[in-house]
Amino acid sequence: MNTLSTMTRRQAIATTLLSGVAFSLLQNLSVQAETSALIAAKAPFLLPPLGYGFDALEPHIDARTMEIHHGKHHAGYVTNLNKALESAPEVAGKTLEELLTQLDRLPESIRTAVRNNGGGHYNHSLFWKSLKINGGSPAKGLADEIDGTFGSMEGFWTQFTAAATRQFGSGWAWLVVNKAKKLEIVSTPNQDSPISQGLVELLGVDVWEHAYYLQYQNKRADYLVAFRKVVDWDFVSERYATVVS
Repeated sequence: MNTLSTMTRRQAIATTLLSGVAFSLLQNLSVQAETSALIAAKAPFLLPPLGYGFDALEPHIDARTMEIHHGKHHAGYVTNLNKALESAPEVAGKTLEELLTQLDRLPESIRTAVRNNGGGHYNHSLFWKSLKINGGSPAKGLADEIDGTFGSMEGFWTQFTAAATRQFGSGWAWLVVNKAKKLEIVSTPNQDSPISQGLVELLGVDVWEHAYYLQYQNKRADYLVAFRKVVDWDFVSERYATVVS
């Protein structure tokens, strides 16, 4: 009876562990699939669903900001990207990744529109996925790399926040993986995307005023403090693992 009971407990533990592994694998595959679907999408491009309620990030980012940011600004980039591509049938069928990594090969008449609106679509699609209330901490592999590159997690945040603060006017600050598969912090103006520079974005913070002005007015520093509290480190860590594997 005791042996049977022990075996039952062992089976239960084994089942739980296997379930956890399976769930982790499915999550990782989901992240890869979502990212692949985004960069492989072809015109006409679509506004992706936010994936959570507009109020999901409160009190750090308010619902009205999220509603306008996603439903107006991001939607506008998608609409304008599709409109620009209508006038250049020779690039029909290109994916978003191809458009953004081959800007110099696009017709000059649409190059700026694709750079601005295609970049806005790509940047925001990743931005929404990287946000979650109580987002936890980086997984060990990413955490170790952050410590090795920036000295500590706090060292990373100091440099990342400085990049976001120094970005004059509108733009982004990014944690990226560079061509040597090392971490780096960069900033980009407007809706320029690091993918156009051969970099892979892990985490970006939008410092356009439309991302924070309703709640924080001109206090970008306060918004950046709040942003730290809604980073989905599971998503960022899984994306990192995919890139460096």
